[in-house]
Amino acid sequence: MNLDQQLWQAWKSMDVPEGFRAEIIEGTITLSPTGGTRHFSVNRRLGRALYDHLRGSGYGPAQDGNVIADLKVFIPDVFVAPDDVEEIEHPEGVGVLASGVPMVVETVSPGAEARKRDHVLKRRAYARAGVPVYVIIDDYDDGGTVTVLTSPDPERGVYASSTRIPYGKEAVIPEGPAKGFVIGPEITGEPRA
Repeated sequence: MNLDQQLWQAWKSMDVPEGFRAEIIEGTITLSPTGGTRHFSVNRRLGRALYDHLRGSGYGPAQDGNVIADLKVFIPDVFVAPDDVEEIEHPEGVGVLASGVPMVVETVSPGAEARKRDHVLKRRAYARAGVPVYVIIDDYDDGGTVTVLTSPDPERGVYASSTRIPYGKEAVIPEGPAKGFVIGPEITGEPRA
């Protein structure tokens, strides 16, 4: 049994403490706390707006579910999935396959570790998984920014296109089921001091 298989088995048998999530990222099982009130509020506004935008498209928003690529596990704050999630369900029933997820969104929590996880580790992981659109909402980047990443290169683990929009302006999703969806002040709030 190789390391990925061992981590997978350990992850499946974990009893994760309440208020935490467990992910497998870059050869490590990572425990991180769920977000605070601000984090929750941004994600809830985002989910509601996505629900309205995606209505009738065959897709909808989901929150805090397991997105699995090979033996890696990610728990995005919000993601877009087909309404019929059974079509992308993991064979073991522990989440959905990343190959069927057209967009993931991470809202950065306070602290250097959280920023590294969302901006570096998850950016690489989602690109390797081939997720077409990765959005990072970051209160802690120069008064707040929304970064929209597209055109993943799974071999290199990078996104070819990156657009960084400051809070107060509108970030527009350029492709996929959420094409044309706007992340602006009604979701993020105004620039933060």
